[in-house]
Amino acid sequence: MNAWLIATAFLLTLGLPPCLWVASRGTAHERLAGLTLATTFVTVFFLLTAQGYARSSYADLALVLAVIGPAGTLVFARFLGGRSIDAAEDEAARGGRR
Repeated sequence: MNAWLIATAFLLTLGLPPCLWVASRGTAHERLAGLTLATTFVTVFFLLTAQGYARSSYADLALVLAVIGPAGTLVFARFLGGRSIDAAEDEAARGGRR
């Protein structure tokens, strides 16, 4: 595996923990952004792994994730659809109780 592939994959893995932190701890809109960015990081990581190890199965996995990722974003956005940003922040400040 080339050195630039290793360096790029390492940098991508450094970007994933902040995305996961935001996806698990932020407000609803921040979670959506963290989830979308994490999906992008993982997809690119799988593409680099496929290139480095010359295995097409990793590329197939990346392409499936690239198709399913936006669908997950749409499902998440559907749950946020009827709520405004202020309502979501008020609910988060109350601890999720109505």
